Amino acid sequence: MTQRLRHTAALFSAGIFAFSLAVASPLAASVSASPQSKQQEYSRDASRGASITADGDTMSSSLKTKNVESGKTNLGLRTMPNYGDEQAECPRTIVCKFVPARYAQNNPDDPKDYGNVDPANRPKDMKIKYIVIHDTEGSYQSAIDWFQDPASYTSAHYVIRSSDGEVTQMVKNKDVAWHAGNWYMNMHSIGVEHEGYAAEGATWYTEAMYRSSAKLVRHLAKKYDIPLDREHIIGHEQFHGLTPARATAMHNDPGPYWDWDYYMTLLKGKPVEQGRRNGNAVTITPKFNRNQQVVQNCDGTSCTNLPKQPTNFVYLRTAPSAKAPLLTDAGLHPDGTAGTNEIDDWSAVATYGQRFAVAGRHGDWTAIWFGGQRGWFYNPRSLQERTAIASNATLVTPKPGKESIPLYGRPVPEASAFTNDVPTLTPVPLQYKLFAGQSYIAYDREATNDYFHVMTFDSSTPGEGEVVIGNERYIPISYNHRQAYVKASDVFIIE
Repeated sequence: MTQRLRHTAALFSAGIFAFSLAVASPLAASVSASPQSKQQEYSRDASRGASITADGDTMSSSLKTKNVESGKTNLGLRTMPNYGDEQAECPRTIVCKFVPARYAQNNPDDPKDYGNVDPANRPKDMKIKYIVIHDTEGSYQSAIDWFQDPASYTSAHYVIRSSDGEVTQMVKNKDVAWHAGNWYMNMHSIGVEHEGYAAEGATWYTEAMYRSSAKLVRHLAKKYDIPLDREHIIGHEQFHGLTPARATAMHNDPGPYWDWDYYMTLLKGKPVEQGRRNGNAVTITPKFNRNQQVVQNCDGTSCTNLPKQPTNFVYLRTAPSAKAPLLTDAGLHPDGTAGTNEIDDWSAVATYGQRFAVAGRHGDWTAIWFGGQRGWFYNPRSLQERTAIASNATLVTPKPGKESIPLYGRPVPEASAFTNDVPTLTPVPLQYKLFAGQSYIAYDREATNDYFHVMTFDSSTPGEGEVVIGNERYIPISYNHRQAYVKASDVFIIE
């Protein structure tokens, strides 16, 4: 599900971005509240001279005069997209067209109020490292219409139709679409929307859609050298916001009924190998058709069970027993109460293809380190019933002497990397910690540490278009249902 996610966030009922389809018109789309202007999405603290963007970056407004040695790419004034008679960036094996998302200023008196794209020159200025799988929570056409409204403050690179897999590209891959709810992820990803609703699952996720999406994603992964694994081909549900306050606002699509097992088989041309049961890590691999977990939909006053159908995840519990409580989550349940099986509660959910460090074994149960806790899931010894496969992976743990270390929603260049034109960013720790004695998978040796500075439609503020590149090393880890980042200086690496 797509969000606007750089400067301005639209306000939607129950905090969820959704298309409301009128029965009389399949093209109609509506929301319960109008999007806020970007100006409203900034809060300034005069005492500190700071601005906080809608997705959580804290920026110092005081300018510095110094010579900067850290590497940087200065794009100068940005070139506006000239989306005329463009060819879609798709493989020839799928039906694909180009319909541009709107790039326009909404308020003529406020250059910060614009939508729905930021011009860039990827991958020359920013590497494309991820492909994000979304669902639209509405119709194919309503998504296309929505992205063509600059007041929606949202866009994605591609939209795929359920019935036949037709693809519409709406943002060129060199440019930054507003789809992730995390500016760093926007900078480094391609967003692919799939027509449908997470809670309705296979009703919308058709064979034609899976095959068309897989052909597109395989093409993009080859072009931009993106690994075909579940740490780089990810759901919108798999990354954190930039601040603790964003935890409850982050989305959970494509949801529990997206068949990651089949999808990754289409991408890689072979199923996940069912290997040995012992190792320092596991990959979550429940067999989709046999794995029918209970999932509820809640409306704020009551909850109902969704129709039983195949699911892509396992629940994690506090002990090796089906009667044990589900794990909690510091962001969703700050009071420490147990997680639930509500569709938007990802406190205790480990999804197909995600990898985690092993924290213990007891009979037919395996424990993993997950969100600062030991989470147990049912993983029988039988090869046919097994819900995870073992491997060895590179792990990180706090350096000796540290009781815990902070986690972040993005790497942040150090202050000395910023020129006197670009306000510095302040790293904001999340509410999560990596505790001594625990370990987590480092799925890449190092994360790209950069920041793309864009604020206005007309590049009228200092430093517009500059990509600030930091030297401080961050390592991306599989922490809970979502990925996070730790500073390399805080951890010890276990090969």
